[in-house]
Amino acid sequence: MGFRHNSRSMLQLFLLISSCFSLGFSVDTLRFNQSIRDSDFLVSNGQNLKFGFFSPGNNTHRYVGVMYNNISAMTVVWTANRDSPLNDSNGTVQISSDGNLVILDGQMGVVWSSNLSSSVTNSSVRLLDTGNLVLQNSDGRIVWQSFQHASDSFMPNMRIMTDLSTNERNMLTSWRSPNDPSLGSFTALIEPLQIPQLFIRNGSDPYWRSGPWNGQIFIGVPGMEVNLYQNGFDLVNDNPETAYLTFSYVNISVLTYFALNSSGNFQQKLLSHRNGDWEVTWSSIQNECDVYGKCGSFGSCNARDNPICTCLPGFEPKNIDEWNAANWSNGCTRRTPLQSERNDSFGEIDGFLELNRVKLPDNTRWSLTLEADCGSQCLNTSSCIAYAFYTGIGCMLWNESLIDVQKFSSGGADLYIRLAYSELHKKRNWTSIIATTVVLGFITISVCTLFCLKWYRADRFTRGHSIRDGETIISERERFALGFFSPQGSSVRYVGIWYYKVANEPVVWVANRETPVLDNGGALTIGNDGNLIVLNGDNNIIWSSK
Repeated sequence: MGFRHNSRSMLQLFLLISSCFSLGFSVDTLRFNQSIRDSDFLVSNGQNLKFGFFSPGNNTHRYVGVMYNNISAMTVVWTANRDSPLNDSNGTVQISSDGNLVILDGQMGVVWSSNLSSSVTNSSVRLLDTGNLVLQNSDGRIVWQSFQHASDSFMPNMRIMTDLSTNERNMLTSWRSPNDPSLGSFTALIEPLQIPQLFIRNGSDPYWRSGPWNGQIFIGVPGMEVNLYQNGFDLVNDNPETAYLTFSYVNISVLTYFALNSSGNFQQKLLSHRNGDWEVTWSSIQNECDVYGKCGSFGSCNARDNPICTCLPGFEPKNIDEWNAANWSNGCTRRTPLQSERNDSFGEIDGFLELNRVKLPDNTRWSLTLEADCGSQCLNTSSCIAYAFYTGIGCMLWNESLIDVQKFSSGGADLYIRLAYSELHKKRNWTSIIATTVVLGFITISVCTLFCLKWYRADRFTRGHSIRDGETIISERERFALGFFSPQGSSVRYVGIWYYKVANEPVVWVANRETPVLDNGGALTIGNDGNLIVLNGDNNIIWSSK
């Protein structure tokens, strides 16, 4: 007992002596015999980030974390002592005798530690330009890093990771409130089972999901065009139990990161060089339909409709009174039983109805089946109620209720839902009547439109002229258009070329993919040197073809 008491006294004496060697100036490394006081910071070599004490908003407690440097609005991206704040400004940060990074209160008590599994001698802490705070041994090997103990922010080159075989997860956890960094109720994590997805959960309940990863993008995120993100995101799925997501930007001068806020909204933020403020360029929750399962089982959500929820074709509300009162949580139920549910092996067989541009339902099952055989495999499996095939993923089958279906104006995937023969026959009769009316109307409108627009086509512009936001030029044969656009769900503007008169107008080339225009004041013109240039609202060149 006396030995443990003496050891504790020696440790406190060591920490007291070490605290006398305060940094007193900004460097990127904390060494074994140094400490960071409340007014000191580690500053990364590139000067973009710093590590030290802070108090968010009107919170009087003191926390230690990594934050952006030289930005007017305090922007914290990692917090050490989230659930153990200091009550005053007498705290210090230093390296303990066993090599751990520790936060001490004014009485030299340890309030937070990196908790290494074994002791390390002569260790040091360094803040990298990525925002990763690393603890290194005497050989420079990293023995602990903040990127593997995420807070609420997803930084370039960081990994959100799940390993089900070891139950190891590196996930984001929101703040409790905008002024309280303690652990909130929302988490963002990768769920790797069969087809990886990014999930946001409120406690254990799903709150938002990205849809499946196709090797380049999450297909349930509208506007995540490959042209904009193909050099940024990467999801590695080594086996069915392990996956991690990371992202990077080719243009390292662009300061950007993702944050999971206290309301459960996962947002990308980009620093505006125009006003020095953070611009939100993408949000996971943009409307009610983005909330998981808004319309319940077998319901479909469309933010452009009123009401936003409808039952999938062939289904009807489980409770019509609740549904009419805009309580859609109970979802819908099948109107006509399938052949297998009727135990009628000799009756008319079921078929599939195609739904275009939708967010595919949750709880899919992947099948090693060719595209041509995907539908027949579902039809020959009595429990299968829907299927889809997507390049980069393959054949997907659904045996459970279809939940979290959303209708998109562009993007998404085609889903084939299984219906009884009578439902399909009824649908086809109505479709033929509607289609005839629509085609006749379309022909009339198209002739008038082509006549009116013929004299306004242009396929080129010359020096002295420019394309302003809202203007486009069309190729001679009207196959392509050039102009400004915003990916769905984003407010920033890009210059690009897209297919003209093609469904969803897929983008084939982007000029300023790393430096978007943050408002509608941009222009595309020809510079004095003969190169194409993109100007922002302040007439500064942000992209050139040279």
